[in-house]
Amino acid sequence: MSPASGPISTHRRSCHDCIAASAICTPRPVWNPDEPNPFRYREMWQLLPDADDYPNAFRLQWEQFLLHLATGSAFPHTFREGARGVQMAEAAMQSWQERRWVEIGSLAGDE
Repeated sequence: MSPASGPISTHRRSCHDCIAASAICTPRPVWNPDEPNPFRYREMWQLLPDADDYPNAFRLQWEQFLLHLATGSAFPHTFREGARGVQMAEAAMQSWQERRWVEIGSLAGDE
């Protein structure tokens, strides 16, 4: 982005699509209650090309774990870290369902 084009707003429609609207391409709205807004802002967003092809993180970690089992190579994550990740995912789901912040308690054995 060049300084002349202004900041870019981005929005992800899915895991793969990213759409953006640069400030220079966005018309300045003028509030006039006597006239309808002539701009269709949603139609002005542009699909950005994928910059990189990112591998599936779950698959990579699973392959790393299987390699650890087969060869005895080091595995960077402990069972406790995995349990903490599950605890965080469950708290995130609860927070979303109840539309509120939730506390994440300590695991048994934490001090």
